Amino acid sequence: MRFIIDALFLGLYLVLGIPVLLVLHLIGKVDKWKYKSDLAALRLVQWAFKVMLWVAGTKQTVIGEENVPTDQPVLYIPNHRSYFDILLIYSKVPGLTGFVAKDVMLRYPLLRDWMKKLYCLFLNRENPREGLKTILQGIENIKNGISMCIFPEGTRNKVDTEMLSFKEGSLKMAEKTGCLIIPVALTNTAEIFENHMPWIHKCKVVIEYGTPIDPKELSREEKKHLGAYCRDRIQEMLEKNKALIEA
Repeated sequence: MRFIIDALFLGLYLVLGIPVLLVLHLIGKVDKWKYKSDLAALRLVQWAFKVMLWVAGTKQTVIGEENVPTDQPVLYIPNHRSYFDILLIYSKVPGLTGFVAKDVMLRYPLLRDWMKKLYCLFLNRENPREGLKTILQGIENIKNGISMCIFPEGTRNKVDTEMLSFKEGSLKMAEKTGCLIIPVALTNTAEIFENHMPWIHKCKVVIEYGTPIDPKELSREEKKHLGAYCRDRIQEMLEKNKALIEA
């Protein structure tokens, strides 16, 4: 029932939101109103995601939200276990934030239009040249004050015990701009949907924002293996937070 309600809600939001999206698009064409138009789109999507999480019965414990700066763009790097990871992270970002998503998302009308409005980028993993263009666009977004979020594992991890290796290229947006990296540990999120497909189950999840990582302050060795360094930080948080789920 939760799955059906969430699916119906998302469909209605996309259809009924067509005129809203068109109005926001037109308003955004005026330079002095563009930021307000983008922010309005963000808040509307955040509201929709919060409703979907409420319907799913997802009880959230949030740790370290104060570690996310509100006055500068950052690069979020979460582990990835569930489709609901996107809803959990995006419903909490304080400012404009774009996600790096698979280019297959371009197949879905309306959904892709909202994503484009919110500075999301579509990564072609089969074409290195196109993939590089996506990362370069992410760098430009950060330079323009737009935070970015990317899943460094590259895909959903289907094993709960340990994360996949981080792809070093996913961190180039921080290395090239000097922005802070926000490691995000998502615990038990696969229990919402993936562990019970096609059903959504009520459960408890933990979202922890780690201490920001400043690439400029790392040692030469840490910079050389930045992906592994960030992965270890998140793994530590995941192991610690398992106890909160079991409590």
